[in-house]
Amino acid sequence: MILETIIIIIYSTALLLIFFYALAQLNLLFNYIAAQKKEDHSPKFNLKSTKETPFVTIQLPVYNELYVMERLLDNIAEMDYPKDKLEIQVLDDSTDETIETTAQQIEKLKASGLDIKHICRTNRKGFKAGALKEGLEIAKGEFIAIFDADFLPNKNWLKQTIPHFKDTQIGVVQTRWAHINRNYSTLTKIQAFALDAHFTLEQVGRNSKGHFINFNGTAGVWRKTCIIDAGNWEGDTLTEDLDLSYRAQLKNWKFKYLEDVETPAELPVVISAARSQQFRWNKGGAENFRKMLLNVLKSKNISTKTKVHGILHLLNSTMFLNVLIVAILSIPMLYIKNEYAHLKNYFYVMSFFVISTLIFFICYWYMYKKTYGNTVKNFIQYIALFFTFFSIAMGFSLHNSIAVLEGHFGKRSDFVRTPKFNINSIKDSWKGNKYLKKNISAHVIIEGILMLYFAFGMYSAFVVGDQGGDFGLFPFHLMLFIGFGFVFFKSLTSKA
Repeated sequence: MILETIIIIIYSTALLLIFFYALAQLNLLFNYIAAQKKEDHSPKFNLKSTKETPFVTIQLPVYNELYVMERLLDNIAEMDYPKDKLEIQVLDDSTDETIETTAQQIEKLKASGLDIKHICRTNRKGFKAGALKEGLEIAKGEFIAIFDADFLPNKNWLKQTIPHFKDTQIGVVQTRWAHINRNYSTLTKIQAFALDAHFTLEQVGRNSKGHFINFNGTAGVWRKTCIIDAGNWEGDTLTEDLDLSYRAQLKNWKFKYLEDVETPAELPVVISAARSQQFRWNKGGAENFRKMLLNVLKSKNISTKTKVHGILHLLNSTMFLNVLIVAILSIPMLYIKNEYAHLKNYFYVMSFFVISTLIFFICYWYMYKKTYGNTVKNFIQYIALFFTFFSIAMGFSLHNSIAVLEGHFGKRSDFVRTPKFNINSIKDSWKGNKYLKKNISAHVIIEGILMLYFAFGMYSAFVVGDQGGDFGLFPFHLMLFIGFGFVFFKSLTSKA
């Protein structure tokens, strides 16, 4: 019974942590709804006045972006902002032929009167953070706009964001990501679904109540003095954006989130690219939890509620570890449930935590209907998308849990960029992308084994107990089977 007791304790703890996280999401939903009733009366720069128009530097940190560099530079060159108040820095750490093609395109843009500089480093010290920091040393702008290589801001983007800096306490203005290839595949649809929830529910829900949010690494603007006051960019975590965001807010800088300003971008279309992005985000989140936890707890400038939301924010990625624990232990729990009749009341109590899924379902539906409408057809489509998303998210739980554990235990790793594709429609092909990994990791093999493990879980539903089976966990095991099967087979077939 000792082993069974240990399994029950670990399983129950993970369920409780998921439930507390769900409650926090519900609180963010209430915040979000309340925020819709507020009007923005904050002071703004009048950009029609030359005197009030500040100097802006756009930083473009890039590394081996063969497929999207031309598109990126052509797009940024169209930015509608006074040329005498705009500087563009191409922070190019590339090691392939894009160095030369980018240099040629930059020369053409210079000839058009654009103030654009090609800054190349001889090493990648600090990776993206190091490039941003080096560019900042010579940046002329009072404000620093940052775009990753796969982002395509609208022409009036600076005119939509810069005016908010009239409030001298604002250190960052962040915009919402949009997705130019949302409907390319099931993979892009579920990525868009997850990101939409973050950029509506979470960012608005936190920001509207003064809780900490994060600059998302791109599609935002920093006040230069805020970056320096917060300690500048540091490359000791894989999510330098989250790190600097927390250091700035701990110094009482305000962040402004603009839900209505969209910045289009391309989602990864191949699962290996999505894996590298997920690994970096989740490991970086855990690294920042280690780095920032004590600073958040000891801060005298923020409320207890802001501290709670901040800690849960930093623990976002750790939820994958809790999901994986619950998933793996759910099959032993099925057998324990049917072997020890005296634990019946415990299992009745544990069934209450299905409400966590219901909370997520309600929160995400509110975000979904705001975008697509509140019709019966949309609700049916939402149900299918929600369970597809949840299944595949659980399928990523092993991969993301490894990233989280590495982050919590301090294992260092290089910043691995996400390959870009320049793919907008189903007709476009990612085949032959030179940046894709060609090997299969051991993680993929384990994901295949877990797929079979959860198939056994479904089989177990038919054979346990004396009453013709126990199907309470069957839907859960089915979703896990589908999720791990999707990730496993897509990883096998998505090699270059």
